[in-house]
Amino acid sequence: MIRSTRAGRALAVAGAVALALTACSSASDDAATGEETTGGASGEPLRIGTVLPVTGSLAQLGPPEIAGVDLAVKEINDAGGLFGADVEVEHTDSSDAENASVATASAQQLISSGVSAVIGAASSSVTKNIVDDITGAGIVQVSPANTATDLSGYSDFYFRTAPPDTVQGDVLGNLIVSDGASNVGILVFNDSYGTSLRDVVEGVVDEAGGTVVYGTSGQEFDPTETNFATIVADAIASSPDAIAILSFTNQTPSIVRELVSQGWDMSKTYFVDGNLQNFGVEGDIGFPADTLADAQGTLPGAYPSEEFQGRMLEIDPELKDYSYGPESYDAVMLVALAALKGGASDGETIQANMAAVSGADGGTECTGWEECKALLEDGEDIAYQAVSGVGPFNEANDPSSAFIGIYQFGPENTYTFSRSEEGEVPQG
Repeated sequence: MIRSTRAGRALAVAGAVALALTACSSASDDAATGEETTGGASGEPLRIGTVLPVTGSLAQLGPPEIAGVDLAVKEINDAGGLFGADVEVEHTDSSDAENASVATASAQQLISSGVSAVIGAASSSVTKNIVDDITGAGIVQVSPANTATDLSGYSDFYFRTAPPDTVQGDVLGNLIVSDGASNVGILVFNDSYGTSLRDVVEGVVDEAGGTVVYGTSGQEFDPTETNFATIVADAIASSPDAIAILSFTNQTPSIVRELVSQGWDMSKTYFVDGNLQNFGVEGDIGFPADTLADAQGTLPGAYPSEEFQGRMLEIDPELKDYSYGPESYDAVMLVALAALKGGASDGETIQANMAAVSGADGGTECTGWEECKALLEDGEDIAYQAVSGVGPFNEANDPSSAFIGIYQFGPENTYTFSRSEEGEVPQG
């Protein structure tokens, strides 16, 4: 089901790589409240780790994601923390799939540090390299940005606050078709993120009576490709009405420049969350003014309110955008609330209560740490209202519904919010 809305919920942002907001204290009288509410709080501090992109092809997502984590931790700790102690967070780098050893080392570092939950990775391919180690250690992993469809239900200990590509792909495919395109070209890299999204878009186009004329199975390009002259020429030669670029940001500027040089009308181009950014008119990723005018892009998550953006900017004043910041914020809040409900900060307790605090079993709607904490301490079931707009976890540990934002580029090659579409996440 797809529903249009001009309203969004919120977003998050930013930070640097370092231990942040770490503080230990012994359990105090405050922990007794948790014990009374949940049947025996451990009193141990909640320790969270992150594996988010500081380097690599998705590094533009790192600042808002890290900021989202840090904002949630700050708000929890400013309200007295959990079990009488501050929540601790340890940030590490995930880099990307081409530098897999970075995330592997980071995951092992966090496992050795004794964290109970890991926020990350951003890349689905990176997650696939580390998820078995993390979840196998009894640690809850919550990705704020994984969208590959084959991660649905991967492990009882793996959750995500971003929807699988079934939702973004459906919105993107319908956007392209509704704009009048019937012959669609797709420039897609051979990565689980790209091919998963491509498959959904192709299905939508086919169902609408259109045809994907380039970019079907077997026509992907290598994630390390740098010369796009032949690839773009082949795509344009297929006579598409529209072209979608499904890649990460490291390759996208080269693809755009090649499309322009070969005479493609860039207003008929579509971007996705992996490469949607404010390119501008200067620097290594910038283009001449009007290059991307009227091009469009999709991004999972409700558009952030100005109030939430302001809270994120207090964490990181240098933020350029808010991509997956709200989802990162939500991931921390859900982990902490699950620990509070279960009365302990270990991974098994958190895992057992994640769905419940998200509202999977109903409960009183609540927003933010203080409101939700008060309800839990009063013995009530809760339904945490995610700032990213996602619905409660389903049986596959995916959000049951999610918003996809649609954005349009202007003359300065920067994008602005146009509208949102809300879709349900199919199971099975």
